[in-house]
Amino acid sequence: MSSDTHGTDLADGDVLVTGAAGFIGSHLVTELRNSGRNVVAVDRRPLPDDLESTSPPFTGSLREIRGDLNSLNLVDCLKNISTVFHLAALPGVRPSWTQFPEYLRCNVLATQRLMEACVQAGVERVVVASSSSVYGGADGVMSEDDLPRPLSPYGVTKLAAERLALAFAARGDAELSVGALRFFTVYGPGQRPDMFISRLIRATLRGEPVEIYGDGTQLRDFTHVSDVVRALMLTASVRDRGSAVLNIGTGSAVSVNEVVSMTAELTGLRPCTAYGSARIGDVRSTTADVRQAQSVLGFTARTGLREGLATQIEWTRRSLSGAEQDTVPVGGSSVSVPRL
Repeated sequence: MSSDTHGTDLADGDVLVTGAAGFIGSHLVTELRNSGRNVVAVDRRPLPDDLESTSPPFTGSLREIRGDLNSLNLVDCLKNISTVFHLAALPGVRPSWTQFPEYLRCNVLATQRLMEACVQAGVERVVVASSSSVYGGADGVMSEDDLPRPLSPYGVTKLAAERLALAFAARGDAELSVGALRFFTVYGPGQRPDMFISRLIRATLRGEPVEIYGDGTQLRDFTHVSDVVRALMLTASVRDRGSAVLNIGTGSAVSVNEVVSMTAELTGLRPCTAYGSARIGDVRSTTADVRQAQSVLGFTARTGLREGLATQIEWTRRSLSGAEQDTVPVGGSSVSVPRL
């Protein structure tokens, strides 16, 4: 990540990150500490070991709180916190059809509890991770002005969570602003192993078949995790702290089949692909309209797909070689991410 996030104008006080042990969260915690912020990291899972390391020599401290947002005393957790990054959520379109009560609990009820606590604790800024899934099967480029039409229970809960957060900001009884970022297909080192690019790279390196849901012509706006972290930092530090919903993507889409071809070129190996049925709730195309993010944040994605795939391929090679932890570059520092 470029140095333009270092010293960003976050509000005075410490920073709390929910979902800190996750894919995006672990990268964000590293960048926050690298920029000198003291971080309170909240997750149900243990943090990767190197997040608590002093190598590289972080200038920001780290305090871990292990627990569920639905049971923790969140007002206590938020003491001396000025900025909250709310990344904790139950991900995945397909399992949301059969596990909706748990998605409701983790994605909606947890957000309600957190926002209530933020108001009570006097938090100034909350940045909420939302998803392009809120748009559903919209045709063409997806704009923040489009009417959301989620096609899965997961998308419904992400839309509900962002609207809840914005409702708390609009209540008028607290000096609280919210930035809701709709991420478009985030990939990179440490990506969840059930995601397409992660499955593709791992199977290719192992010489195993990988299933593609649908015919491979579906389009996705693939966004590298380093760009997503930069957008999070910029959203927290934007000088006009009014509430907003912003798309975070590259503004261009690539087909799944093109990703397969690019992976073959970068690895020198031929992926063994097996095409299956499209899954319920999957959409044909996602492309972000990024003009508002450019206007409000000055944000433009910087990592091209070929470069980004190369970072994930290299990380996966090391992971499969048996290393206990893999350290990947994020903004001039490193972050350790879990093995596959």
